[in-house]
Amino acid sequence: MKTLRSPKTPFDIHHDMTNLPRTPWRLAPTLLAVAAAVAGTAVQVAGAWATTPEPAARPVLAVTLVQAQPATLPVRIPANGSIAAWQEASVGTQADGLRVTEVLVNVGDRVRRGQVLARFEPSAVATELAHSRATLAESEAALAEAAANAQRARDLQATGALSAQQINQYLTAERMAQARRDAATALARTQELRLAQTEVLAPDGGVISARNATVGAVLPTGQELFRLIRRGRLEWRAEVAAPRLAQLDPGQAATVTPVGGEAIRGTVRMVAPVVDTQTRNGLVYVDLPAGSTARAGMFARGEIEVGPGRQELTLPQSAVLQRDGFDHVLRVGPDSRVLHTRVKLGRRAGDRVEILGGIDAGSRVVAAGAVFLGDGDLVKVVESPSVPRRAAEGRP
Repeated sequence: MKTLRSPKTPFDIHHDMTNLPRTPWRLAPTLLAVAAAVAGTAVQVAGAWATTPEPAARPVLAVTLVQAQPATLPVRIPANGSIAAWQEASVGTQADGLRVTEVLVNVGDRVRRGQVLARFEPSAVATELAHSRATLAESEAALAEAAANAQRARDLQATGALSAQQINQYLTAERMAQARRDAATALARTQELRLAQTEVLAPDGGVISARNATVGAVLPTGQELFRLIRRGRLEWRAEVAAPRLAQLDPGQAATVTPVGGEAIRGTVRMVAPVVDTQTRNGLVYVDLPAGSTARAGMFARGEIEVGPGRQELTLPQSAVLQRDGFDHVLRVGPDSRVLHTRVKLGRRAGDRVEILGGIDAGSRVVAAGAVFLGDGDLVKVVESPSVPRRAAEGRP
């Protein structure tokens, strides 16, 4: 039979607590010592981490440095204008009412003086020429007979065998026969000329710029068949403000850059003697070299060199970059870090550009590839012939 236990009184609970085992309390000092040892180790590890040096920064890019150098830039006058033919010849026909049988050239072909460009049907003119020659032969025979009669009349004039009237008739017949012979000769020469005109010849050497001739067409006299750029010469007709015209003279050099093309070197041939009353600009004619990429009708910008200038501080154009609408260079300090520096540019000549402000002659700048660098980037400096070794290393 199970015995029921009575509930514990407050006295019993206090008695049980005072009789708990004391073993865990005896381990407290040991636990405190272990904790202190762990804390000390952590402090030592943290101190070791704090004293470990950070890894050295690596250069972003290897660059070559340049220094701004003084250079003499020529004084130039900017201008705009169109490229046109030096002289353009219109090649027409004088063979009235003849049919075109051959067209031997096309647009863009180079031709020489006297070269056959087209032919007309010659049969009708050849027939007329044969008739004219026959008429000429007949008139020459009549002239020979009239001349013989006139000579006999002259011989008999002193004898009185012929009357003065008869002698005069023979002399008049001779003159009429001679006139008919001259008319027949002229007609024959005209037909020979018409026959020659059935071949259209180039009046000068050059380049065919337009063609209107088509095979089978029957054309009237004066109809234009071809247009020819004489000798293939082109010129730039630049518009220059009137106040600057006094600085221009024939023989000065010019640089012409057609839209979408490469720069072309030309020579001033002539300065127009008049100024446009509307624009107040004068035309300057610049001869362009044969074989250039220029084409007649192109718009072009250019500059005309009017003389040497003074020495200015310059840099290669590759060292200048545009950012946020302004021109910058990347200066490199003694710590080999780059710094974007805004500069003011002036004239350009070849691969050099004038520096009007922002840096001085002793500034070291990145020669090329600046677009790949940011402000404060570390770079590796590579020796350049334009920068001494000691300067490249940042040493005095």
